[in-house]
Amino acid sequence: MQAEFEQTDVAIIGAGPSGAAAANWLAQQGLQVKVLERSHFPRFSIGESLLPQCMEYLDFCGLLETATTGNFQRKNGAAFSWGEQYRDIDFSDKFSPGPATTWQVERSEFDHQLIRGAQASGVDVEFGSQVVGFEPDATEPVLQVQPENGDAYALKSRFVLDASGYGRVLARLCNLEKASRLESRCALFTHMRSVVDDENYDRKKILICIHPSIKGIWYWFIPFPENRFSVGVVGTPDQLALFGDDDTQRLQNTLLDEPRLAKYLKGATSLRDTSKLAGYSADVSALHGPGYALLGNAGEFLDPVFSSGVTIALKSAVLAAPLVHRQLQGETIDWPSEFEQPLRAGVNTFKAFVNAWYTNELPDIIFSDQDSVRIRQMISAVLAGYAWDSTNPLVSASERRLTKLAELCRA
Repeated sequence: MQAEFEQTDVAIIGAGPSGAAAANWLAQQGLQVKVLERSHFPRFSIGESLLPQCMEYLDFCGLLETATTGNFQRKNGAAFSWGEQYRDIDFSDKFSPGPATTWQVERSEFDHQLIRGAQASGVDVEFGSQVVGFEPDATEPVLQVQPENGDAYALKSRFVLDASGYGRVLARLCNLEKASRLESRCALFTHMRSVVDDENYDRKKILICIHPSIKGIWYWFIPFPENRFSVGVVGTPDQLALFGDDDTQRLQNTLLDEPRLAKYLKGATSLRDTSKLAGYSADVSALHGPGYALLGNAGEFLDPVFSSGVTIALKSAVLAAPLVHRQLQGETIDWPSEFEQPLRAGVNTFKAFVNAWYTNELPDIIFSDQDSVRIRQMISAVLAGYAWDSTNPLVSASERRLTKLAELCRA
């Protein structure tokens, strides 16, 4: 007779970077870990430009060597373009210590490598299974699981980590969702192949362009090997609606408006259909509860402008996994002070930078002629992912200091 439920030490919803990282670390501590993933890998995802801080987190979770085997484009900084203005930021010249390089990755390959690394550590991964119910409990939380082929079953564990990303499984099932304080925006994106005919183009940097005349519209241009690129535009739905009758037309027309990208993409061929992600900013009332915690985008997601998503996801895994291990060994964990508050501290730094981007404070600082080496190093550190380094003045009081800096640059 089939058991009425299955059991494991730790159940993880989602096999993306945060799920794979937490699973791998916990399995290496000798715990039984089961990952439930709705999709089948490899699968497409955005969030393709990593930040150097990620490298330390991947190393901590035991997945850096696995990731290093990928054929990924090396990344050493970020470049910004606004009309005729151009600035680049080199991550080796930054305020905070730590790695200065990382990769631009196609997430289908990157995520697949990470979860295969976790499987090699003994993690049980069940693809094609959806979590449809949840019973929170401090010691025996239970997930209701619906495989795509087979009967539904209950999975009892000692702790649950939600790494479901945009699926936001436990946020929905536990009524934790709340409105983001960020304005609702839309991203249109695709992959293209193009030969960039510009000897000054730096493939080792993500390129972020600002629309020459419409405030709030910006573009990403992320290089991959073999002359392939991830290309996207972000704006409010009303702004993007001005550029055509469908998403493909809107993306193409907005790209023609940006002189540098129009040049780089002349003669480009599209490698996939245009995709759309709308109303992506999200928040939750709490990142933890009885027997569970939320990782990465399953909790709060900001905006793609500074490529912070994977960094926040991995940071959440690095914070949560050791706490789960300690709790299962019998320790009492103060989840607000040991997990939620530290995680949100860095998220709030990124949030201040996102807000400053859309108010034009940050572009005014980046493109200012009043160039301060120290300020540039502080900005470089945050853009490299070191948003938890409280010794950086632009981390410890981001919003106030960015506003003051912008005022000085405009004077």
